[in-house]
Amino acid sequence: MEYIRITSIDDPLFRKMHNLMKEVFPPEEVLEFSLWKEPLEDPGIRVFVALHEDEVVGTTEYRYYEDWNVAMTDFTIIGREGLGIGRFLAQHRLKDLNQLAAANGKELFGMFAEIYDPYRVQDHAFGGVKPMDPFVRREVLSHLGYKRTDIAYVHPSWNNDGEAVSGLDLCFMPGDDAVDELPAELIVNFLRRYYSVLPEKPQAWNDMVSKLELREKVALLPL
Repeated sequence: MEYIRITSIDDPLFRKMHNLMKEVFPPEEVLEFSLWKEPLEDPGIRVFVALHEDEVVGTTEYRYYEDWNVAMTDFTIIGREGLGIGRFLAQHRLKDLNQLAAANGKELFGMFAEIYDPYRVQDHAFGGVKPMDPFVRREVLSHLGYKRTDIAYVHPSWNNDGEAVSGLDLCFMPGDDAVDELPAELIVNFLRRYYSVLPEKPQAWNDMVSKLELREKVALLPL
């Protein structure tokens, strides 16, 4: 299996990757094909695929913020069972992020991720791929070290229609498992920058961020 970076919508592997995304994720979570042009060309956004026998069987997107020394995993998709794709992607991603942090003169503080809560939302089949089952994914991510931020979380729809998307938790995997809280300011700054690409923000998201601005710390809870 190969770990290959995608930097252009003209790359034939990107078409395969986008098709895999549409098979697995609900429509509101998938950015339209042409809108990927700028993100893929952005050196700060890292999009990789797992290539097996000339087929894209997995993919992950993430980014590293030098000023905060944190990362964000945008998504991870496992497209086939029985190939160890999840570990393959996680190991290569962490190696890459550790190298980026080292080049920044630091050890990676941690990584954000939005994680589905199947105990609240039970209608995501994720393309019928069993490793993508939200119950399985949530437990695996908990084992990796992700913790849930103590926030009633919503995010803007990637359809950029101003709708609020719920049913997910904003989570964080600290490099040091003893870390049990985050500065609220870090979360606010991260969310504002991360969703700056979407001009249509739902009022529920604005209200959530405004409440966060009044807090000093946010607890990290078991996932």
